[in-house]
Amino acid sequence: MTEPKERKLGYLVGLLAARGLLRTVLAVNGEPPAHVLVRSVVMDSRRAVPGSLFVAIPGQHADGHDHIPAAVAAGAVAVIAERVTPGLGVPQLLVTSARPALAVAAAWVFDHPSYDLGVVGITGTDGKTTTAWLVRAMLEAAGLQTGLTGTIDVIVGGRSLGNPGRATTPEATELQAHLAAMRDAGDRWAVVESTSHGLAQDRVGEIAYDIGVLTNITSEHLEFHGTLEAYRAAKRRLFAWLASGPANPEKGHGKHAIINLDDPVAADFSAAAREAGATVITYGADPAADLRPVSVRESATGMRIRVRTPRWEDDLDLRLAGRFNVHNALAAIGVGEALGLDPAAMRAGLAGVEGVPGRMQRIDQGQPFGVIVDYAHTAESLGKVLDNLEPLAAAGGGGIIAVFGSAGDRDRTKRPVMGRVAAERCKLVVLTDEDGRSEDPDAILDEIAAGAERAGARRGQTLVLIADRRAAIGRAMELAAPGDVVVLAGKGHEKTIERASGTIAWDEAGAAREALAELGWTQGRAAL
Repeated sequence: MTEPKERKLGYLVGLLAARGLLRTVLAVNGEPPAHVLVRSVVMDSRRAVPGSLFVAIPGQHADGHDHIPAAVAAGAVAVIAERVTPGLGVPQLLVTSARPALAVAAAWVFDHPSYDLGVVGITGTDGKTTTAWLVRAMLEAAGLQTGLTGTIDVIVGGRSLGNPGRATTPEATELQAHLAAMRDAGDRWAVVESTSHGLAQDRVGEIAYDIGVLTNITSEHLEFHGTLEAYRAAKRRLFAWLASGPANPEKGHGKHAIINLDDPVAADFSAAAREAGATVITYGADPAADLRPVSVRESATGMRIRVRTPRWEDDLDLRLAGRFNVHNALAAIGVGEALGLDPAAMRAGLAGVEGVPGRMQRIDQGQPFGVIVDYAHTAESLGKVLDNLEPLAAAGGGGIIAVFGSAGDRDRTKRPVMGRVAAERCKLVVLTDEDGRSEDPDAILDEIAAGAERAGARRGQTLVLIADRRAAIGRAMELAAPGDVVVLAGKGHEKTIERASGTIAWDEAGAAREALAELGWTQGRAAL
């Protein structure tokens, strides 16, 4: 990880004032804090070391202000806070809001790395990760070394760092450190998955986005945002922020917004982007879209899409399952069009993506039924996955068996809707644990089951509730008939399951392979 250089606090004071965040500066013994040297910015007092600047963040479960004395005792040389801590002995920068101030401080201590990179921000309910992988592959194929930070992985200078913390958009301190590492490793572009949490909490504040991409907007994370409009407003911030920071001089094409014209919020988001001075490029099946699929031919190995843009028309071979990936590919092409990339390089880069871990991932050990692992965890994304797999199941004379749950301590309104969506499309629905967290797993399953039962599912027949996920996957495999497709949804690439008792290691694809092996299917042929 790139380490920040030692910096004088005075310049940060000026930045906070320029952003309208600074209320006042409390000096110590009348000494101005301008020459205080800062070596790091932290928001966790346990990470404070000599030379740290501690930012006190008020939270839902803990208040950083309560930990200011501990941070100073550990060596913090200054504090950013929303209220005074008496008798502290270090300068206090009092601000109107600590979270945007944290973003300013994090960018400052790493010397604003996004100013030296082209940055593509991708937001939306579904498709962010796949689109991010496609965009990175396309930019790399065009000769532009590109880093990535997102749900599955962090890639710096072509090297995978993983993402054990599971946060798609990390806190500003970590995110700015990643961007600085990309800059220092020679990356010319960065692809940043920008979630509603990351946008609402200013984790991505102070990032000079060059291109914003919208995949789609459906109901999600209402436990955090409260209303669908607040959720949409958080996503919309990405496009308003296109006005901030300089355009990357290497790019020379200004700021752009790539908008899914098939989504109901397209006009609203396009207006926000234009107000920020960005050029809008639309994509989708809508005849008015700038980028459109003329035709789509699906096969066992992927799709061939005839793509039409204002600059060119040609076939694109995509080695990804699921017709919804047509939109993800078009979103990526929109980025390429904004940059004026060579169309042949764009198509080659997209065609080279063999798959994204946990996204419509096929598990094949010679069994006579299909097994798919996917991250779908909203009603909209689950419905899309099931609809895309229905023709495959029908062609084999079978049906769909869905195994999924819903996260605890998260949006409860989607649970019965997911149950209904699955019951309407599947021959069998197996409900199981996802990340129960502090909630009762059985209560979560009952909420999902209520929606499935209203759609006609019958417990013990077409609806089964098995809280233990490994057991649920095993049962689904046992009940699968030749030609069926078993869909394991909700966990995808994630390597843990979060329960009230703690976090346990998890591998969805691995669990599927183990269940198949127990039935005698292993290494591409039946076990003898």
